[in-house]
Amino acid sequence: MTAAHFDPADPGCWSGRGRSPEQAEAIAEAWRIFPDLPHNAPLDERMARTRARVAAMRPVHEAIRIETEQARVRANFAFAEAQVATVSGDPRYSAVLRGRDLHQLGWDAAVAHADGHHAARAGWDARPSSWMHSSAAAAYDLGFRDGGGRPDYLFDAARRALSAPLAGETISGTATPAPRARPLPSDWPAPTDAPRPVRWPRRLMIFGGGALGDALAAEVANYPESHAALTILARAGSGFRAADGSQADWRPGLRDLLVGRDIEDVLVAADGADLDLIDGHAADIPLCRSMERTRNSLLQQRAQFRHWLARGLAEGETRAVGHIRWGKMSKGLYGRLGEFTARYTGPHRPRGHRIIVERAAGIPASGYRAASGRALDPERIISNRSHLRREMTNLLRDFAAALHQP
Repeated sequence: MTAAHFDPADPGCWSGRGRSPEQAEAIAEAWRIFPDLPHNAPLDERMARTRARVAAMRPVHEAIRIETEQARVRANFAFAEAQVATVSGDPRYSAVLRGRDLHQLGWDAAVAHADGHHAARAGWDARPSSWMHSSAAAAYDLGFRDGGGRPDYLFDAARRALSAPLAGETISGTATPAPRARPLPSDWPAPTDAPRPVRWPRRLMIFGGGALGDALAAEVANYPESHAALTILARAGSGFRAADGSQADWRPGLRDLLVGRDIEDVLVAADGADLDLIDGHAADIPLCRSMERTRNSLLQQRAQFRHWLARGLAEGETRAVGHIRWGKMSKGLYGRLGEFTARYTGPHRPRGHRIIVERAAGIPASGYRAASGRALDPERIISNRSHLRREMTNLLRDFAAALHQP
């Protein structure tokens, strides 16, 4: 049925949109009892009619919510049972089912129970996750005690650490992987704007091949200072090569390419076999304060990579660190960092786009100087609107690190 012939009082319309026959009939009945009033009816009467229809359909929507939640729980438990049947490497699946069968816990509580059970068996302290609500936290504590934990005993953690399984032994009858001294690049978090800026000569980029590597490498052209960073190309089956041409041949390892470099910030942009190659040489990558990898879709990875690029510092440059809060007003984009707000004020005549930095609403942030003594102008005109967020980021970080000299 097309949108032009949509009749909400017809149960067939709702059945064709995924509702069960009972749900479709209940929704259609509410529309038959409380149809829309003509558009020329008084506004308060039309609003009252809408509220009455919403109230009539509330039990139906609640039933749909419960049914959806029950389907989610069934699917999750079925997945856990399948993992246990195939002898999965994660012992928490067995603990999830134990929480369901022994304590009649729902899915979320069973997962918390499994986390507590695993923590106790591994010899860790009891540390419920911050996302847990009261019932999940209680399930975590129950699982921790089921796993042998005794939170009321002073030396409980030491006692369990002595009896915890070693690498290669089992927890709950399932083999546990050997612990790693450092996380693999494939486990690194996605880039954000929270870490502190780092000077370009101390930054390392490792690109894989394919469309991902080409798309992200093209973003580097917007940052002329980035040529000072060390860029390495990784190709499965070939190895590694410096992108600046100093190493013409592909090398089997990373170690030779990093000799003499002091690295503080590492980014990996690769997937598939290229990422597996980098994981295999994780020991050659220096341990740094910031070690990140772009993740998910190409669009998301480009946005994450721009966060990483924006954190680069040129020689003699000083910028503030911290998360920028973004939002939109009637006129356009704005960002806030500390006491400063950068706003897009619209097109600038005869051409360009205007950005202004304010310390208070409507008051430009005048009288600020960078650490080098350079005066900062609270107004900036840019020619390309696609660079708006990048320019606003640079302005906010410059002003947040500046000195006020009225």
